[in-house]
This record gives sequence, C-alpha cells and structure tokens, in this order.
Amino acid sequence: MIARIWSGESPLWRLLLPLSWLYGLVSGLIRLSYRLGLKKSWRAPVPVVVVGNLTAGGNGKTPVVIWLVEQLTRRGIRVGVVSRGYGGKADSYPLLLSESTTTAQAGDEPVLIYQRTGAPVAVSPIRSEAVQALLSEHPLQLIITDDGLQHYRLARDVEIVVIDGVRRFGNGWWLPAGPMRERASRLKSVDAIIVNGGVARPGEIPMQLRPGNAVNLLTGETRPMSELSQVVAMAGIGHPPRFFATLEQCGVTPVKTVALNDHQALSESDVSALLTEGQTLVMTEKDAVKCRRFAKANWWYLPVDAELGSDGAEQLLQKLLTLAQPR
Repeated sequence: MIARIWSGESPLWRLLLPLSWLYGLVSGLIRLSYRLGLKKSWRAPVPVVVVGNLTAGGNGKTPVVIWLVEQLTRRGIRVGVVSRGYGGKADSYPLLLSESTTTAQAGDEPVLIYQRTGAPVAVSPIRSEAVQALLSEHPLQLIITDDGLQHYRLARDVEIVVIDGVRRFGNGWWLPAGPMRERASRLKSVDAIIVNGGVARPGEIPMQLRPGNAVNLLTGETRPMSELSQVVAMAGIGHPPRFFATLEQCGVTPVKTVALNDHQALSESDVSALLTEGQTLVMTEKDAVKCRRFAKANWWYLPVDAELGSDGAEQLLQKLLTLAQPR
C-alpha cells in the first residue's frame, strides 16, 4: 500500500499532505538554522564524505559506501566509516566495531561494511562522536558516513546522493505523503548523484548492482545461483523487489518470496519456519550478517557489488583522493 501511495497510484497521498507540509517545514527550518549559523556543525580534522539519499527506503547506499572504501583503500588511502547504526542498540556510544560486534549492537549495515571491507567502523546517533572515536584509534585520512545527508550536526566536505533509477522520487512529496526526506531541488547543492539502475540522466553517474556467486552461510562454499533449486528468497532490505528481480536475472525463479521490513531482527525459529524439507533459502548479504550465528546447511546469500560507469565515477574518486592528501 505504501508503495502505491508514494508512487501516486493511490489517491490516499492527498489525505497525508498536511503532515507532509509539516515535515517539510520542520526539516527546512532545521537546515536553514545551520546555514544561518544559528546552529553549529562540528568539523572533523579530516575530510568527511556523506553518502545519503533524498528518499526513504533502500536506494543502494551501502554498496556505494563499500565501493568507495575499496577503491580508495586500493589507492593507498586510509578510510574509516561512521553510521547511525540503525536497528542496533549498544550499551554505550560511540561503538567501535570488532569481530565480536553483533548486529543487535551495531545494526546490520555497519556490520556488513566492516566484514566486507575490513575498514574501521564506528556507530553513534551523534556521528561527530563516532568520527572522534575512529580518529582516536586510527590514523585515518578520510571519513565516509553511511547515510546522514540530513544530519547537519556533522560538517561535510563532499555530499553524494544515491537515487533508485527506477522509482526515483515517486510523487515527489515529503514524508509521509511521499518518499521524500528533502525535495529534489536539494540535488543542485550536492557534489555527485549516483543512479542505481534505470537510466541515468545527464550529470548523473550510472550504477548497477552485479551479483556474484551464492555463498553458503555455514561453510563459506560458493556456487553459481543456477545450481540451487527449490529456492525460497528472503529479503529484509529497503526495497525487497530489487533482490527478487536480481535472482530472476540470475536464472532463478523462487518458489516463494518473503519480503521483510528493513533492518528487521531475525531469529533462528522465524527463518527456519520459512522453509519446508528439500527447499533452499537464499537471502541478501545484509540479512546474512544477522543469521550467521544460527545458520543451517541449506542457507545461502547472494552478494552484490556496485559497478559504477562513466567518467563521472573516476572524477569523483580523483576528487576524494585530492581531498585525502595532507593539507
């Protein structure tokens, strides 16, 4: 239902417009207060790059963060990542991630980034505290914040917005009548626009999510997706249909698809109940980091990697490399 409202297919969005106007007024006043200096942003001693979005729901932010970390690390830049840690509840903040950190403590996306990249990661509702915690332990040259475009308490040097190239901005209205956190005019002030899927427009950097081989949660074995049969697909991400479509592109038609809430907590009994004998579970990598400690032999996940095209991607990297050099 919410997808139909936000796309404009359902006329119910009109009933929510008063709440959207209030949301837009409050968010606009917050941003204006920082622009006028009525509220102060904290500036880190190293460059800060924000990877965020204008809409609610999954747009592909985390794969972009992973891509940036990997690309910059290969070029010799020491990179750290900070996050709000949505979905996690730590005993205290800021929390520096380690091998023993769970998704219940840090949230699924920070744990995924940490496991995929090996980069230092810290989470805190106050992102400046997460930055300071990282810098107290690591001689970093650049900080990337996963989400936080609207977190103006942290000053930033570069803003990158990730857009779902198929859904884009729906009906264009603020939450809750539409999907917008900020209006599309905000794009005029950002440094780069990355478009996940669909067709990129002039000035936008096209991106595709390329799937790899399926990975067994219990053993780490890898197999082509085409070798798995009787697949039940599970996705607890911002836009589950994207994952199910990816499986179709890999030649797999699931016997059942299960769309979960983004960041939804998972238990062994809940996940096991999705399968019957002889079936194989395939989930997103984001879900896998929540299931590894109670994984079964017939549970697999499908990793995806961001693939950015056009000269704009290289220009963005060069800009970040220049920023990361000693001042």
